[in-house]
Amino acid sequence: MPSTVRRRCAWAGDDPLYRHYHDHEWGVPLHDDRQLLEMLILEGAQAGLSWITILRKRENYRKAFDGFDATRIARYGAPKITALLKDPGIVRNRLKIHSAVKNAKAFLAVQKEFGSFDRYVWQFIGGAAIVNHRRTLKHIPASTPESDALSRDLKKRGFTFVGTTICYAFMQAVGMVNDHTTDCFRYTARRRR
Repeated sequence: MPSTVRRRCAWAGDDPLYRHYHDHEWGVPLHDDRQLLEMLILEGAQAGLSWITILRKRENYRKAFDGFDATRIARYGAPKITALLKDPGIVRNRLKIHSAVKNAKAFLAVQKEFGSFDRYVWQFIGGAAIVNHRRTLKHIPASTPESDALSRDLKKRGFTFVGTTICYAFMQAVGMVNDHTTDCFRYTARRRR
């Protein structure tokens, strides 16, 4: 009798929240500017922490950061930042909170220059997702020449918490790169699109 167990990337583990994220979001091409900003801020917040920690705080982030409205975040002043530093529902790291505000301002400048953040960010891979053929997690790099280029350019434009490893995680998350392992059911599903 054939097995009906779905094979997933090993990192998805057994946590239902992690599995749902893996099965429905990670690696799906994302072109909505607000959602792209959300992922950029969350990937920066994750630095030094596990992604599951950020996923568990994600709804709190959405509330605390006004639904990731870049215009509102860019206007945050000292009172709002003080409130965020006291909010147990997010990562209360002063540098990461200030980074979110700074990144929102830089994000708005990119939108103005390119028409959308989506257009800007997808140019680093020629506009179409890169489909990799990684057999195991050990074959997935922490960065690539594309994430190096994105990181350099974001930093030049004033973004922070956008090192090449964070940029590659962002690229994977928003579907710019398909890094589902070849034995994962999502790898096959993503290749058909």
